[in-house]
Amino acid sequence: MSTVRIDIWSDVVCPWCYIGKRRLESALARFEHADEVELHWHSFQLDPSHPKGHREPSFDHLARKYGAAPAQVRQMTQQVTDLAAAEGLTYALDKAISVNTIDAHRVSHLAAQHGLGAQMHERLLSAHLVEGEIVDDPDTLVRLAAELGIPEDETRKVLGSDAYADAVEADISEARGLGITGVPFFVLNRAYGVSGAQAADTFLSALRTVRSEAVAAR
Repeated sequence: MSTVRIDIWSDVVCPWCYIGKRRLESALARFEHADEVELHWHSFQLDPSHPKGHREPSFDHLARKYGAAPAQVRQMTQQVTDLAAAEGLTYALDKAISVNTIDAHRVSHLAAQHGLGAQMHERLLSAHLVEGEIVDDPDTLVRLAAELGIPEDETRKVLGSDAYADAVEADISEARGLGITGVPFFVLNRAYGVSGAQAADTFLSALRTVRSEAVAAR
């Protein structure tokens, strides 16, 4: 039985979410009781108003969103790219395409039914941020899921329906209820919140504190 449960809200197109994931993994690699930790991934949409089916280069999207010049966008993205590189991630944000992520999240919920939810989330983050894949494209989603062993016909059936849309909305509603407005967001043992891609040391300290309290409460 786990003594530390971590609920993680994340979006598959979020550069900080991938960095936060790696930093948490670095902390877990140093945590003395990592075998007692259970991770639960939850859907979150950074931009739920993004029109479904609309694809836009992320640089253009950021320039429009922040009213920034192209040079400013390049500077902003270079900073996050450098931070990602320190965690072993090779971002190619100049290739990234902004999309509505509802279908990607629905496929993640399908993957979770196969015990592959965490692996699917990892795959989608890499696809968008590193490989420049278009993560609202049905054929792309089918292929990425198939890489993990999820039958293609199952993924196509989900994408051709509204399956798991309620599960995505439930995740987002839960986040709203907890006051979460941005991701990544980590909740330890349903009591402690860690907001953002904190340093591995911060995660490690939180893990040790939460486990000590859980053991003392037994």
